[in-house]
Amino acid sequence: MARHLITSALPYINGIKHLGNMVGSMLPADVYSRYLRQRGHDVLYICATDEHGTPAELAAKEQGLPVEEFCAQAHDAQKAVYDGFQLAFDYFGRSSSAENREITQHFARKLHENGFIKERAIRQVYSPTDGRFLPDRYVEGTCPHCGYDKARGDQCENCTRVLDPTDLINPRSAISGSTDLEVRETKHLFLLQSKLENEVREWVARHDKDWPQLASSIAHKWLTEGLHDRAITRDLDWGVPVPADTWPELAAEGKVFYVWFDAPIEYIGATKEWADQDPENRDWKSWWYDADDTVRYTEFMAKDNVPFHTVMFPATELGVREPWKKVDYVKAFNWLTYYGGKFSTSQKRGVFTDHALDVLPADYWRYFLIANAPESDDSSFTWEHFTATVNKDLADTLGNFVNRVLSFSKKRFGEEVPAGGEPGEAETRLGEEIARLLGEYEEHMEALQFRKAASALRALWSAGNSYLEEKAPWLQIKTDKDAAALTLRTAMNLIHLYAVVSEPLIPATAKAMRAAFSLPDDTATWVTADEAKSLASVPSGTPFTVPPVLFAKLTDEDLAAYKERFGGEEA
Repeated sequence: MARHLITSALPYINGIKHLGNMVGSMLPADVYSRYLRQRGHDVLYICATDEHGTPAELAAKEQGLPVEEFCAQAHDAQKAVYDGFQLAFDYFGRSSSAENREITQHFARKLHENGFIKERAIRQVYSPTDGRFLPDRYVEGTCPHCGYDKARGDQCENCTRVLDPTDLINPRSAISGSTDLEVRETKHLFLLQSKLENEVREWVARHDKDWPQLASSIAHKWLTEGLHDRAITRDLDWGVPVPADTWPELAAEGKVFYVWFDAPIEYIGATKEWADQDPENRDWKSWWYDADDTVRYTEFMAKDNVPFHTVMFPATELGVREPWKKVDYVKAFNWLTYYGGKFSTSQKRGVFTDHALDVLPADYWRYFLIANAPESDDSSFTWEHFTATVNKDLADTLGNFVNRVLSFSKKRFGEEVPAGGEPGEAETRLGEEIARLLGEYEEHMEALQFRKAASALRALWSAGNSYLEEKAPWLQIKTDKDAAALTLRTAMNLIHLYAVVSEPLIPATAKAMRAAFSLPDDTATWVTADEAKSLASVPSGTPFTVPPVLFAKLTDEDLAAYKERFGGEEA
């Protein structure tokens, strides 16, 4: 089986993330990782908190904490939420790790040796009020391209254009809010992307037929505008320091690397963190160095992160002139909005992941978000849509099927799977349909089409309900007890099948369904087409229990309470 390296865009250290962040990178990466593991592949799923840069310093200052302490606490808080969502990372690291510092400095030295980093004197924004040079994110203002009035000095969140602080209209300090800004000369290191443009262009072109249109179009947009040499150091107290053995003057001035230079390298750094925990059994370089023929690398991210992963980081890897693994497939997502508007921490607008888990268990959120993933375009979260999806798909289609099959069978046949007669025409048709739908589900998962995969899974659940309605064991029991037993036995085998194949989306529920049956050798990790057709993995005589209600049906009172707590008006 193949070896799959999977990364999701690093969540920034500053604050608990909202549902849009979850569905834009980490959750689909987890779903895909779980699916591949179940199919027998060797999978390494890596993520980390992105801890350097301006917002970390500002947030630490607001809380009155040293930035190192702030980041340590914030990392643990985020990890607790991701554990609550059952994100099965192989390792969740920190970009402030010694491993990332070591590898980032190695990359910088090699780029310098190869002529792709140059020290230049530039004119940079200085704030007399704050008594310091202002790195790009410390400067806010109006975007010259789209007019967004909260653009940062490195990138406009609204139109995703890359900016320099001096591009902004009406700039102000993000520290003090002062508009008394000057431009003074200072020195920084520049990555000479212009010298690597043709190589990047050729590399991107090789992936045109493979990548989804969203990722490919954003990469080409950047390339069409031309790659410019970019400053990769900043005047900050917190970050990967410029190595003194290569740039002693800049190191003495306390320069650190730009967060977008070291953050993608943390994918490698976190893998080394993982390996350093068990060096005798884990080889981090086998995943990253000279691994093109042995590893398939898939990245998950929202669209605002695409340029850095499809252009800037590949340029860095190409310029190092070493065989570091580059991404094979970029799965990019559009925005999840909240009633058509942006999620906002400051305005307390939308649902954030820690609050989501306060409301309902993770599987409710996991299923809804994947079933409505913003793949082809933006999608909007509303409480009305959420409650309708939970009630129709989870409570009625899956949960009610499981409950009524097991409860009815226990009432009429006891606590063991009944025997009944031999499968007939209806069971043959059902097996063929289940095998067909399972094939569609697998096809969509392989293609990383998550909304379609969720739809195929829902169709699998619906097929069981259709079979149950057709056979009507509550009527069969009155005239043909064996026929009713066969129907229920077949339905119980469907429940076990659902438990296996639903695990990538709803792992806790899948575990509960699987645990309902006391199978001594239940080691199945997936279901083959033949097994789907035969529906015989749970033989008669198998003890079973009726699990608690899998999904509570949400009421109008629940909906009103959610909207009162979180808001629910159009933007």
